[in-house]
Amino acid sequence: MALLPHHFPSATLHRHRHRHHPQSPSPIPSPLKSSPFLLSKSTLPSSKPFYRAKAQALAARASSFSSSDRPVSSDLVELPLFPLPLVLYPGAVLPLQIFEFRYRVMMHTLLQTDLRFGVVFSDGGSVANVGCVGEVVKHERLVDDRFFLICKGQERFRVSRVLRSKPYLVAEVAWLEDRPPPRMAEGEDLDALASEVENYMRDVIRISNRLNGKPEKEGTMDLRRSLFPTPFSFFVGSTFEGAPREQQALLELEDTGARLRRERDTLRNTLNYLTAASAVNDAFSPSNSS
Repeated sequence: MALLPHHFPSATLHRHRHRHHPQSPSPIPSPLKSSPFLLSKSTLPSSKPFYRAKAQALAARASSFSSSDRPVSSDLVELPLFPLPLVLYPGAVLPLQIFEFRYRVMMHTLLQTDLRFGVVFSDGGSVANVGCVGEVVKHERLVDDRFFLICKGQERFRVSRVLRSKPYLVAEVAWLEDRPPPRMAEGEDLDALASEVENYMRDVIRISNRLNGKPEKEGTMDLRRSLFPTPFSFFVGSTFEGAPREQQALLELEDTGARLRRERDTLRNTLNYLTAASAVNDAFSPSNSS
């Protein structure tokens, strides 16, 4: 599977990872229907700060993909769930507009508690059993009782059992963390693997920019920003917008190495595709047609 060149942002992809400054979302042209993946959409200008939660809500890039400061417990906890046609990652920022009655009720409850709910991927009625906590970091209540929210991804969780479904889903969940791998391949370590993923990502963005006629940036893009391998793997997964099932599969992995290897393979396939497309483009460019 490959990411198509139309779906890659400019080389400013990494700017949304500066700490403590969540970015507003931005619309982009509709992606090609045949595309399995696309990278972050949040680097383009926008006049619309929010999207409808049940229709086109999209995750913006994270201001920081560091691990949550909250202690993680193995005990089951009760959590309201919000099914959405997208996948939220730890550290990512999610803008939402709450307009359905049941979720307005949920918001009134959250405003009196800890402002945390579970985002779970839902497609065609089925709901994933692994999701990510969204913590409301900013909210605005309108006169018609709708809410504008900015949420930030926190811990992952696995649904243990649904407690009730009305007026909204509430479930018991257990926190989910990456387990130490049983064994890394010989000569492989997580830092080296993360650096390899970053290099592929950098090359993909560079060739994509070239195919789209964007000027090449001077210097080296620092996409990782000194992140540890696990939060970096979440950042990379969050850029694969347009393929929520693949994002969900990456979210569910409990092995950082396995997640990075899967992302590396996807980016490597993408780079091969873009390199071939670039060669074809050069062969048929006006300068070579004379």
